[in-house]
Amino acid sequence: MSDLAIEVTVTPEYRADESSEAESRYVFSYAVSVRNNSPHSVQLMARYWKITQGGGEYQEVRGKGVVGQQPLIGPGQQFRYTSRAMLQTPVGVMEGVYTLLDTSTQRVFEVAIAPFRLAVPLQLH
Repeated sequence: MSDLAIEVTVTPEYRADESSEAESRYVFSYAVSVRNNSPHSVQLMARYWKITQGGGEYQEVRGKGVVGQQPLIGPGQQFRYTSRAMLQTPVGVMEGVYTLLDTSTQRVFEVAIAPFRLAVPLQLH
């Protein structure tokens, strides 16, 4: 199976109601869609995120599955979830990798998640 058969799209959104500029707390939600365009079922086993602040500092997050699940995604199906990230700057970038298992061959493979921007609306950087 080509790793390109797994399509990941991310849509971030600034959460003004949970953020506080005075406390340097900028909260973002991000909706993720993982589409399986392969002929085999895959299971999302683990995640890795690199979250970079506007000043260049970053943190890494690793864990099993996503939002407490290790979803099985059948051929032609997609799995959607929403999560959150908190920055100390109004602009940042997230990128990552999902580790998946092809359930038909038991092959473990990785799919890169392209960098996406987290930005408070009307911020120029």
